[in-house]
Amino acid sequence: MTLVGRPNVGKSTLLNRMLGTKVSIVSDKPQTTRTQVRGVLNRPGAQIVFVDTPGIHKPRTPLGERLNVTATSAIGDVDVVCLVVDATATIGPGDRFIASRAPADAVVVVNKIDVASPDQVIAQLARAAEQLDLSEYFPVSAHTGEGVDALVDHLVERLPEGPQYYPDDMVTDVPEAFWVAELVREQLLAVTHDELPHSIATRVVEWEWPRIRVEILVERDSQKGIVIGRGGSVLKKVGTAVREQLPPGAYLELFVKVEKDWQRRDRALDRLGF
Repeated sequence: MTLVGRPNVGKSTLLNRMLGTKVSIVSDKPQTTRTQVRGVLNRPGAQIVFVDTPGIHKPRTPLGERLNVTATSAIGDVDVVCLVVDATATIGPGDRFIASRAPADAVVVVNKIDVASPDQVIAQLARAAEQLDLSEYFPVSAHTGEGVDALVDHLVERLPEGPQYYPDDMVTDVPEAFWVAELVREQLLAVTHDELPHSIATRVVEWEWPRIRVEILVERDSQKGIVIGRGGSVLKKVGTAVREQLPPGAYLELFVKVEKDWQRRDRALDRLGF
């Protein structure tokens, strides 16, 4: 089952809530998710494989174009598509564009009802039904969990009979090294706020447990100073927050490298796996 939608509608938060554990990083910055992230929910007699996707948007860079391809390619070859929209935002051309590419039996998930009034939620459900013309509509709060159980119950009912693809104890297929790099990027987004979210890329370049070395890429020399912070304060704060989410004993090394305009260069994007 694929979760699609515009940036910042809460797809990753919803995935984590449905699984009851964190498998996708979250932030309030657009395009936080840059790849397809699979999460596995096991219930008695059922297994749902969810696919979290980048937010579909009007691209301004080659990176943005590739993120859109990653997201739209996840719409086909799945049993159910969930189009996530924000209860507090206007349903606009972006939502309608995605809906036009989803199958007619897609489920619309109206998220963030915890920050919307009941009247707003009712009005948004009515607009979604009128403008998106899909099959079913579920109001939820990925933040509080309200409505999420009902959504999951419905998705289980929509599952066709088939084989079990993953072991019972598996919740994601994300490799450990990728996950650590994502945790570093998540914390950098939190600490640097709005200064450079799109200009940061992270990857693990050495893994000899317990030593993990993570490369942080920025696009300009001025951004390097922001990421390091005065006296290394930003890197120290990020490293501490990431280590708290890793097994005890992990030794995390962070270093920053300038890769000029990496999100606009195809060779750099290829090397980074986009």
